[in-house]
Amino acid sequence: MTEPSVWEKETFFAHKDVIIVGSGLVGLWSAYYLKKAAPQARILVAERGIIPTGASTRNAGFACIGSATELLADARKIGEQSMLEIVAMRYEGLQRIKKVFGNKEIQYERYGGYELITDAQYTRLKQLKNDLGWLNIILRKAIKDQKTFRIADKKIKNFGFKHTSHLIESKAEAQLHSGKLLQALLRKVQGMGVEVMTQTEVKNFEKANDKITLQTNLPVTLSCSQLLICTNGFATQLLPKIDVAPVRGQVLVTSPIKKLPFKGTFHFDEGFYYFRNLGNRVLLGGARNKAMQEENSDSLVTTDLIQEELERFLKEVILPRQKYTIEHRWSGIMGMGSGKFPIIKRVEKNVYCAVRLSGMGVALSPVVGDIVARQMINK
Repeated sequence: MTEPSVWEKETFFAHKDVIIVGSGLVGLWSAYYLKKAAPQARILVAERGIIPTGASTRNAGFACIGSATELLADARKIGEQSMLEIVAMRYEGLQRIKKVFGNKEIQYERYGGYELITDAQYTRLKQLKNDLGWLNIILRKAIKDQKTFRIADKKIKNFGFKHTSHLIESKAEAQLHSGKLLQALLRKVQGMGVEVMTQTEVKNFEKANDKITLQTNLPVTLSCSQLLICTNGFATQLLPKIDVAPVRGQVLVTSPIKKLPFKGTFHFDEGFYYFRNLGNRVLLGGARNKAMQEENSDSLVTTDLIQEELERFLKEVILPRQKYTIEHRWSGIMGMGSGKFPIIKRVEKNVYCAVRLSGMGVALSPVVGDIVARQMINK
């Protein structure tokens, strides 16, 4: 880039009220709520890539609150109340997405959600029913559905799954197109007057009085009054002490399958495996619990170990009698940490962060964006 003109310095590169680092779902939802609360605020979203390259457009497109076995495991690990608070945030986030965008605009399809259960997980159907009964009762404190999960074993044969003893159904679950959601959100905030600058990597920031200056890859200095970091799995690059670690999630997509026998979003093994129909193709991701240490990575390279495990699961469980090829493979980087709650806080004066979405960014990001926007406005 050449030396900017005076016009560029006084517009594109002028001092901003707020600069948001990261144009993923959290960054854009934060911009949306900030602009709604302060329409005159000068807001810039800085994105290091041509498009976001974390998890926002590299996920599976699930609109969900979590699978039954995942929520049961969370209740044991972090406590019933904490699990319910997280579910309530996810549920509220999904409601907000539906209020802001039309179904067609983001390809929102409500085919329902399911979870595959094996004998190794539940040797007795009675125990599974008891666990689901308890879960349904306590979930009423967090969401409106009177019966979130139910047994749907009769659908196993129709779907064609193998090595599946039971099937749990959730009618509250849906799917969407992650790319179209992000594009729609981008159009929304730009229409409100938010500026978005791509290929702008923020490398560091410094504070002097009430002004924050950003060191970037550009030959100009960006400055703002408030800084918001929304880089999720990459947060430690700017906030070294933050409790966030990058975790890779790998995905594959099959060729079109004639008369694909199922539609919906599906979970297995506490959500470590997940798949859905993508039209008449199958999108399958996960299996990182087969190599936890190796998948604690910020590399977007797919690995033979995980991809072979996904292909095994696809062949043996999901599509045992179908012919197909693998057409696409990719990975995304999630933000995980020692806790499951997002980190939404003031790091220091005029510097905030909204990170660690734990693989549930689609559902959580509207609520996270709203919370951090309120913090910044009511500083």
